[in-house]
Amino acid sequence: MKVTLNHYTPLLICADAIRTCWQSFDKSDEGGQKDKELIDRVGNKFKHASTLEHLVYNFYIEGISRALLQELSRHRMASLSVKSTRYTLKELKNEESFTCKDIKRAEKYLVLTGVEMVDEMSIKALENLRLVLVQNISNDKAKYCLPESYKTELTWTINARSLQNFLTLRSDKSALWEIQNLAHALYNALPEEHKYLFSIQEPS
Repeated sequence: MKVTLNHYTPLLICADAIRTCWQSFDKSDEGGQKDKELIDRVGNKFKHASTLEHLVYNFYIEGISRALLQELSRHRMASLSVKSTRYTLKELKNEESFTCKDIKRAEKYLVLTGVEMVDEMSIKALENLRLVLVQNISNDKAKYCLPESYKTELTWTINARSLQNFLTLRSDKSALWEIQNLAHALYNALPEEHKYLFSIQEPS
């Protein structure tokens, strides 16, 4: 899994949005400590969390499973653009056949769990998909054979309010192990000056 922060909103934009309410622009220190404290005080302590929606983060997320992609779809206050299987399954078509021992080659396409039986079945599913593709069955129909472990990547855009919710829920030890890893990777990719707005549970 790899997470890259492509773009984010400067703190000053959020502080200015808050200051719009009281017309207190003259008290701004241009995104400095006073503005940071204002954002935390209004957005978190006073619970006017809608003000945090002016902070937006754009991530590129690589190497997650389609099982995790389904989990992401439950977070509706985010936008995602996902690698299309309709157009990219051809990358698998020219591979040689896979056996359960081809762990290294399979890892190019699959998120493996470390549980031998599960991973062997995932590799068998990958080989079944490859067999369908070499029969020149259209990607549109072949993708119905995709295992849940099949890797994908996406661009994901989310505001600070929704990201707070995501990190709280998905860093919890009861969350899917892979999404726990994603939560920590997202937090680590945030700009240092923004991290004070978020809390995250330590991995168990």
